[in-house]
Amino acid sequence: MTYTVQVKVMPLKDLLDPQGKAVMGGLANLGLGSVRDVRIGKHIDLQIEAATREDALRLADDAAKKLLANPVMEMYELKAD
Repeated sequence: MTYTVQVKVMPLKDLLDPQGKAVMGGLANLGLGSVRDVRIGKHIDLQIEAATREDALRLADDAAKKLLANPVMEMYELKAD
């Protein structure tokens, strides 16, 4: 069976997010100064052929740990459909 696993990768909360700060400054310049914080991350959809949903999530977790997210700077969440 084919499963779609969504991987959400975000900067760790304690780290500065330069992209987010740049977007926040741009929003302020557009008169949208009520935005208090912006965090920029990645959304990755994986189509995984696996016997079970749990197997698909395990494979996606392995991919996230090895390639998709940098554990020193980023955290990730998985969601399977």
